[in-house]
Amino acid sequence: QVQLVESGGGLVQAGGSLGLSCAASGNIFRINNMGWYRQAPGKQRELVAAITSGGSTNYADSVKGRFTISRDNAKKTVYLQMNSLKPEDTAVYYCNANILTIVARYPTEHWGQGTQVTVSS
Repeated sequence: QVQLVESGGGLVQAGGSLGLSCAASGNIFRINNMGWYRQAPGKQRELVAAITSGGSTNYADSVKGRFTISRDNAKKTVYLQMNSLKPEDTAVYYCNANILTIVARYPTEHWGQGTQVTVSS
């Protein structure tokens, strides 16, 4: 069984910064892509940023230049540093990882429980 446990988030004023982290645990053989998604009230979940096991990254246009995704493979952890936050960044942020477990034949997608980020104007 795999768990993704998120930490960070909270309330911040516009222009401020927050950091999120997400640690994977369980019977993991290999973690492929990891990423962060977000879902604002009344909107669909959207990709914020993703990172491959080799460190290649991609970002949503709306966060380019403000957010930075990184990972520590030894710690099985992915991070999201969010700077210059805007009220429109307010959402529940979810960690995602494509993981091959020890007992599985194919990798599967796993999700964290979500953490609230609120940016006040």
